[in-house]
Amino acid sequence: MSSRGETGGAAHERSEPRKFAGRFRRFVAYVMLLGVIVPAGLILLFRFVPPPVTPLMLRREGPVAQAWMPLESISPNLIRAVIASEDDKFCSHSGFDWDAIDKAMDSNAGGGRLRGASTISQQTARNLFLPPVRNWIRKGAEAYLTVLMELVWPKQRIMEAYLNIAEWGPRRFGAEAAAQANFHKPAAKLTAIEAARLAAILPNPRGYRADNPGPYVTRQSGVIAARMGEVMRDKLDACIFR
Repeated sequence: MSSRGETGGAAHERSEPRKFAGRFRRFVAYVMLLGVIVPAGLILLFRFVPPPVTPLMLRREGPVAQAWMPLESISPNLIRAVIASEDDKFCSHSGFDWDAIDKAMDSNAGGGRLRGASTISQQTARNLFLPPVRNWIRKGAEAYLTVLMELVWPKQRIMEAYLNIAEWGPRRFGAEAAAQANFHKPAAKLTAIEAARLAAILPNPRGYRADNPGPYVTRQSGVIAARMGEVMRDKLDACIFR
């Protein structure tokens, strides 16, 4: 009796590591599925199909205004404005602006005003898939998604998605909703100064106004309008409108 009990106990002890190993393998498989494979599949799908909703849209209470528009139906002025404002190397980088990252790190480490260095590609990946929280896990996921997006999507699609899912006011998403709400016209008809104002409110779209701009938006839209002249049409033609 004693011998059989000891044998059974030893077998039980040997089975515990196996159970743990099995649980760990299943956990790793779930992580791979949810964190790697599913996002990759969605990025491939959204290369051709407009995404129906984003995490930020789901967080806003009440119905949201958004109408997906193809890039050809959005004024080139707005494309130039967001590049001038958010990411002047959009056409040349592969998802990350390392010079801007270095400058941001130096400024933050030196006690200067906290600044970010997110490219339009990073912002698109973040807005499309991730909740609006700030932590290192999200930054890692954002980097992974940005690399995938740059590999699978052309620059035209990244810009198109960015302009259609960016928040531009309370429960207002995308260039078309922004143009209609602020200037009572379609996004295709935005003038240079209207586009500059919309680009100026992107850092705080629920606090700033493009239709009735305060001192900050007035000043910043002037800066953006001046920079728009530096976004050369031939570079945009090669990057966006080819």
